[in-house]
Amino acid sequence: MSPSGSIVPTPTTIAAKPPLIDFDVLQEYIIPRKAFFNRFLTVQDPEGRYSVLGFPVLIPDAKYQRNEFIFNFGLVLDADAEQAPYERVRLLAAGLVPLTLTPFAAGSLNPTLDAILCAGLILHSHLGFQAIIVDYVPAKRFPKSRKGISWGLNAATALVGLGLYEFETND
Repeated sequence: MSPSGSIVPTPTTIAAKPPLIDFDVLQEYIIPRKAFFNRFLTVQDPEGRYSVLGFPVLIPDAKYQRNEFIFNFGLVLDADAEQAPYERVRLLAAGLVPLTLTPFAAGSLNPTLDAILCAGLILHSHLGFQAIIVDYVPAKRFPKSRKGISWGLNAATALVGLGLYEFETND
């Protein structure tokens, strides 16, 4: 998923501003040859403004329309942005690959897999928001605010966990 007009122009975005990247130029890396599937890819646009971090995945199965399902879990970043913080996202993408195959192997989703996916989602979101707090709320300048925001994040994470638990057990 991407915001409308950010990768492929739409009639309403053509006049407003151009897409971030030229999809026609980078499509062979966004939807690559089979040799590049299930590998981390990093590619820059020709102007050198943006980097695309991706993990293209191919799942072969006769039940799909073309006997395979292809998707790419990717991010578009400024070319000069530090990529180390996104390594967790890359690892999460790599971890999602076996989880996409599990329901087909098991026959259906089971509660254990649902719990793993929910816990991964909550943990990933919590760590991301926690990194934002650490990066943008200095402890020396705003010690009370930072502590309050951190407790607010912990409370929100607990509420989301409780909500997902309720959803999973009552659905």
